[in-house]
Amino acid sequence: MTAPNQPSTKVRMDKWLWAARFYKTRGLSSEAIDKGRILVNGQSTKPSKEVKLGDTIEIRNGPMVRTVVVRGLSGVRGPAPAAALLYEETPESIRQRLASTESRRLAPEPALALQQGRPTKRDRRDMQALRGEPTTGSDWGDRWSASLDGD
Repeated sequence: MTAPNQPSTKVRMDKWLWAARFYKTRGLSSEAIDKGRILVNGQSTKPSKEVKLGDTIEIRNGPMVRTVVVRGLSGVRGPAPAAALLYEETPESIRQRLASTESRRLAPEPALALQQGRPTKRDRRDMQALRGEPTTGSDWGDRWSASLDGD
């Protein structure tokens, strides 16, 4: 067992991802590893795999892919500035991330492409009339009767 103030030499992958603040909980980091979103040195891994200094970790989080090199080991989650010292993002990863962010920022808002919303009841009836379908309101009296004679 290591002393409390000495850095640990063995850290699980899920714990390191949580301590480095890539995921909010260890459960989320473990789930991402199980889903194959984390590659260590180009290969899939398990949550219990030990992280080593110099390992290259590829983290896919949605459309974003980050490639980091392990620079420090920690099994405890600390403040963000301390967590940033545990890894170094590769220049290529930074370049791709910034390009992806810029392209998303410049992309048009998908909601603006819609010219109109759902059709109104009148629009729906007009479309049904154009297709030659009977409108729902025209045969209502044929299907329902309020008379007591059973016709």
